[in-house]
Amino acid sequence: MTVDPIHQFAIQDIAPLFTVGGKHFAFTNSALYMFIIVILVSALMIAATIPRAIVPGRLQSAAEMSYEFVANTVRSSAGTEGMKFFPFVFTLFMFVLFANMIGLIPYSFTVTSQLIVTATLALAVFFIVVIYGFWRNGLKFLKLFVPKGVPVYILPAIVVIEILSFMSRPISHSVRLFANMLAGHITLQVFAGFIIMLAGFGVVGWFGAALPFILVVMLIALEFLVAFLQAYVFAILTCIYLNDAIHPGH
Repeated sequence: MTVDPIHQFAIQDIAPLFTVGGKHFAFTNSALYMFIIVILVSALMIAATIPRAIVPGRLQSAAEMSYEFVANTVRSSAGTEGMKFFPFVFTLFMFVLFANMIGLIPYSFTVTSQLIVTATLALAVFFIVVIYGFWRNGLKFLKLFVPKGVPVYILPAIVVIEILSFMSRPISHSVRLFANMLAGHITLQVFAGFIIMLAGFGVVGWFGAALPFILVVMLIALEFLVAFLQAYVFAILTCIYLNDAIHPGH
């Protein structure tokens, strides 16, 4: 039995919407899962905050821990002034976290395994940093590309490197999340395929399938950790980039 590890990432049309200039637009499985993620995150936060109990239950505790975790991340990375961006960072963190976790459910779809999704989120962060940086600091925002203490004779080269590094942020920001989720799910699918193929050889194959089965269980546990870490990394990099807009001087 052949298992295609790439098939799980295919974007499929669910319902056609309209056509513009020969281009067909449709409601896809990717859009469906993004709607589900938004609904689940909203339901969690709304349901958790309704009781406002002094002694929180499990749901309220989960919401409060998420809130405090992201708030502490923003304060430590972007300072107190960075808390004005807390709603934005919290939304990004919860969206990416739920997208990663839902993707681990068998036969589901991993939204963050699509580069177009992660690139859109990364570009949103990039443009917010640029727009707010110039709005708050004016031309002083360009100090971000001129490190202090650099000798004059190598300063032009350093400025070019800093500009290229800044312009490449959306690429690294998006590809890191996309590549980790893509690689992890492909690895799981490949080892799961080994289990199916070996099990087809009868009793002897069942014993041979034990090793890939154990590896799959271990990989799933690792993927849960990676799902959380990638959401955290995406959020903390967002905070670091926002800190550059707030404090552009090196």
